[in-house]
Amino acid sequence: GCGFKSRTGRDCAHEQGTEPPTAPRAPQQKWLPTAVCVFTVCVCVFTAVCVCTLDGINAEHKFRASQLGVYRAFVDNYKVAVETAEKCCQANSQFAEISENLKVKSAKEGKDQNAKNSLESLLYKPVDRVTRSTLVLHDLLKHTPSSHPDHPLLQDALRISQNFLSSINEEITPRRQSMTVKKGENRQLLRDQFMVELVEGSRKLRHVFLFTDLLLCAKLKKQTGGQGQQYDCKWYIPLADVTFQTIDESESSPVPQIPEEEIDAMKVKISQIKNEMQREKRVCKGGKVLDRLRKKLCEQESLLLLISPCMAFRVSNRNGKGYTFLISSDYEREEWREIIREQQKKCFKSFSLTSLELQMLTNSCVKLQTVHNVPLTINKEYDESTGLYGFLNVIVHSATGLKQSLNLYCTLEVDTFGYFVNKAKTRVYRDATEPNWNEEFEIELEGSQTLRLLCYSKVRQCRDDGENMDRIMAKGQIQLDPQSLQGKDWQRTVISMNGIEVKLSMRFTSREFSLKRMPSRKQSGVFGVKIGAVTKREHSKVPLIVRQCVEEIERRGLEEVGIYRVSGVATDIQALKAAFDANNKDISVMMSEMDVNAIAGTLKLYFRELPEPLFTDELYANFTEGIALSDSVAKESCMLNLLLSLPEPNLLTFLFLLDHLKRVAENESVNKMSFHNLATVFGPTLLRPSEKDSKIPSNPTQPISMSDSWSLEVMSQVQVLLYFLQLEAIPTPDSKRQSMLFSTEV
Repeated sequence: GCGFKSRTGRDCAHEQGTEPPTAPRAPQQKWLPTAVCVFTVCVCVFTAVCVCTLDGINAEHKFRASQLGVYRAFVDNYKVAVETAEKCCQANSQFAEISENLKVKSAKEGKDQNAKNSLESLLYKPVDRVTRSTLVLHDLLKHTPSSHPDHPLLQDALRISQNFLSSINEEITPRRQSMTVKKGENRQLLRDQFMVELVEGSRKLRHVFLFTDLLLCAKLKKQTGGQGQQYDCKWYIPLADVTFQTIDESESSPVPQIPEEEIDAMKVKISQIKNEMQREKRVCKGGKVLDRLRKKLCEQESLLLLISPCMAFRVSNRNGKGYTFLISSDYEREEWREIIREQQKKCFKSFSLTSLELQMLTNSCVKLQTVHNVPLTINKEYDESTGLYGFLNVIVHSATGLKQSLNLYCTLEVDTFGYFVNKAKTRVYRDATEPNWNEEFEIELEGSQTLRLLCYSKVRQCRDDGENMDRIMAKGQIQLDPQSLQGKDWQRTVISMNGIEVKLSMRFTSREFSLKRMPSRKQSGVFGVKIGAVTKREHSKVPLIVRQCVEEIERRGLEEVGIYRVSGVATDIQALKAAFDANNKDISVMMSEMDVNAIAGTLKLYFRELPEPLFTDELYANFTEGIALSDSVAKESCMLNLLLSLPEPNLLTFLFLLDHLKRVAENESVNKMSFHNLATVFGPTLLRPSEKDSKIPSNPTQPISMSDSWSLEVMSQVQVLLYFLQLEAIPTPDSKRQSMLFSTEV
């Protein structure tokens, strides 16, 4: 008999050569089960042939070599066997059910007795056994002394096995990437990815499979004892029926927003787990503790993937039924649109799958999937690189290859914790085939590994699919290589995309160097000069540069999307810096003519270049300890007392800035800048410590990246500023209050 049992535990009907009980079928289908039975028996025979006792290596491998011809015959018939099994499943539902839940008699006792296999996976086992045997031979040869009499025999056996394996790989591997459909055509997997689906207002983690003729959305079932990985199909759409929904945001169901504090808390947990993993690796380099931490990291990163995306990507079927995914960037959304539209040119007919066909397709996803983990750092187990932390200066020079004059602009995205964020945008270069922007941006990196660039054409009319938005003309990306960016020189590069080439220059400064406080040596100007010296010289409570930048931003920048987060043009920022240092009387006119993001960048640069942080080196450690207190009453008392201990110019400047940031956050629904976003931007700038207080090594062995301990330190700085932003009022003592409220100077 074939040694198979059905789910009920009864012997398979093939044991007696009979067909399983089914409804009457057409005569021409009778041969199908018999053919499958023959190949089923082959599975058991060839699996048995491969078992090696290792009692006599010489005799064993001579025998195994003599069986390679039989293996060759099995491999030659493998494709026919699998197609035959699929035809049987399509012809008979009971056979399909049995073929997915087979138990194999095994010499092993215990949990293996409960393991279930599909017929196709069993047919593949002899092929897989060749690979395993080759690996065993390789290990045997590695540990066998060259003087041993079996050494040359093992060499011959390994050579024969490797030659045989290479001869069948080309035939077997393509089968693992496609499946046969009714008319003998191959349905190939083009792409698969973990994505977040919005279902009745709730976020659900899905695995999406794009085949050559349909889009399938599946959920990974929870694994139970003895069962392998399984998917549950949630829905599918034939590609011929896929359309992209373009409902206006005001009419569409709103995307539920996750509080930034929750996302930040998740990042803190991930950094803590990675810290523990690094310590564990240094101590024992493996073991159960490391496996447990890996599992914990995977769970936290899955949760982060679930809660972080907020950009809607909507598809619908021919009946208008819509499905919404949440993704992190325009780049990713356009990628899916492009590949689906390209494949739709080859798909002309709609179709529907029977429940059996759908079950078979869903089952095949387990074997066909190319993505096995959420796309975050858990996938980089063998890559010690944690990405770049610091500041990336990017100059967008020019674009060539346009076939017509367009109003073109570019945006830059970088990844952080596994998802992408828009960081910079060039001005619109109008009516040109070769735009020359030559704009420089300073982009803050947080564990980033990839820089993406998108080119948009500024248009007023609707797109062909009805969506009213600027048209993406080209997109491309480059990997941020730590080695090539290690030097201080500019690195020139070209991103080629759809016939359009964009020229860039890049220069990276690691965070431990870019945030290093420099001693004050300047006697004039405002940048790099102690805040007390500036206010004393100006006879003011708050530096003029802070007041003027805040006033201009509040005049026309409160509704600017990403204000303080999106980078301003670096050349404009440097021009404003020089004008403030020279006390230029035309500074107000200059500011009124500049992009508001450049003014925001100038304000951030002023605080970053202070020789001592606004919260002072002396009190830095106290602030970070105070924010960690669990008792809310004790925390408020501690944090307020520390705040009031700041020197008066520092305190008044901070309170002035704090009021401004609260007004920015009042427009969060428009500018997308929450308290947390603002704290993330300003926290490290206002609190970053001197070298003696920082946990960063003074001579880091890898200056290009940032340790997880520093990542936690930066998050602590964010939490300090966030705490003060969330306080409704700061009850200062009367003397300080009078100084602030009744002074004729700002």
